[in-house]
Amino acid sequence: MARKKIEELVADFALPITEKHSVELVDVEFLKEGTNWYLRVYIDKPGGVTLDDCQAVSEDISDELDKTDPIQQSYFLEVSSPGLDRPLKKEKDFEKFKGELVEVKLFQPINGKKIFEGELLGLKDGVISIKQNEDAPLEFEKDKVAMVRRAVKF
Repeated sequence: MARKKIEELVADFALPITEKHSVELVDVEFLKEGTNWYLRVYIDKPGGVTLDDCQAVSEDISDELDKTDPIQQSYFLEVSSPGLDRPLKKEKDFEKFKGELVEVKLFQPINGKKIFEGELLGLKDGVISIKQNEDAPLEFEKDKVAMVRRAVKF
């Protein structure tokens, strides 16, 4: 089964599991690192997730994976927080983190630059807008953006 199909299938049955445990399903990734495959499920909740949250969700997802057995090869299941610098993927992420500092990474450079940082103004009609200073907002077509993530400054 294709990687994207596995991610979609796992997300479909993980959503009710995460809702049962009062956490948000942020993302599902199935990828190969070195010789090993990893199925990563990212969860979050206001105030952050605990180890107990991750363990409870992991156990229920593992049970469902044992029942449906959608993945042919060996893999490691990991359930964790997306971290402070979490990527923004869904439309609701762009609404939730509006006004916060984000980093936008592009596939192709604009004027020799591929990484931009600024205040997230939002996502509308497939265009991501950020504000860097008092100049006009910068706009990026979402399909030309490799990643948007929260920028964390200490």
